[in-house]
Amino acid sequence: MKFKILIVEDSKASRELIAATVESIPGLEAFATSSGFEALKLLPRHRFDLIITDINMPDINGLELINFVKKNPNYRDTPLFIVTTEGRDKDRDRGLALGAAEYLIKPFSPQSLEGLVRRYLKLA
Repeated sequence: MKFKILIVEDSKASRELIAATVESIPGLEAFATSSGFEALKLLPRHRFDLIITDINMPDINGLELINFVKKNPNYRDTPLFIVTTEGRDKDRDRGLALGAAEYLIKPFSPQSLEGLVRRYLKLA
């Protein structure tokens, strides 16, 4: 069984780094999109096991996306990580209060992201 990971990130470089990190773990498949709007279109088509989103995006921002995802019964219990340049405590607190499981500040180490992905998906 493959785990499906949704990556929502408008920066191409960050999106590719996150996807490469996720796909370096055997049994994981990354679905990457550049906007919250595109993510909302993908959510009903697949069953994602983990969602990784940025906060600052052009259409629907990451906090709005988290709010939507956590209200959806199919995704209420799905772990969600925020990866962002927003390092202020109020941003972190808001993201975690909306239901994000983890809050990583860019630049982050791919090893730390890989460790979190493995932990939340209960992979060795």
